[in-house]
Amino acid sequence: MKELLVATRNAGKIREIKGLLKEYKIKVTSLLDYPDMPEIVEDGETFEANASKKALVIACHTGRIVMGEDSGLEVRALDDRPGVYSARYAGENATDQQNNNKLLKELKDVPMSRRDACYRSFIALADPKGVIGVVDGSCHGFITTTPKGTNGFGYDPLFIVPQYRKTFGQLNPSIKAEISHRAWALKKFKMDFGEYLNKL
Repeated sequence: MKELLVATRNAGKIREIKGLLKEYKIKVTSLLDYPDMPEIVEDGETFEANASKKALVIACHTGRIVMGEDSGLEVRALDDRPGVYSARYAGENATDQQNNNKLLKELKDVPMSRRDACYRSFIALADPKGVIGVVDGSCHGFITTTPKGTNGFGYDPLFIVPQYRKTFGQLNPSIKAEISHRAWALKKFKMDFGEYLNKL
């Protein structure tokens, strides 16, 4: 079976990407399947830079076509923080709960009218010769005052989707798979890079 290697160790991301690419007859693997892969320092100032670096580093190491994805949450009242630091907002190796707690603490006195936020996802595809291309997706919503729901990962229990009046943590995963930032990015990915998936 053809294989697409995704340059991430985030099990939640891999689960979502596998689901969104299930129409292709490919095996989606990650760095969790290959523990000897080099560590990638995410030192880019943008999601696009980090996604591109992830894909290119692993593509050069393996000689294969590799997907890199970087995503995070931007909160307008916090000048778009946590942004590229979303996964480590409360410090290196921070848990989702620690990151959520820090975000809620920083928004403690911010009214709902100013708690609007945006989830962003950038997906890069690279081979050993360089980055083939990058696509992105976004999803707009608000940050609630208390965590709600247990689905998803990251800031999902805090991110309210206005049209459903529920957090990603409360929504059925099948709905998130249609409207999330990563879902939109992967729709563009399939349109722009489907030919590469068929060549794996």
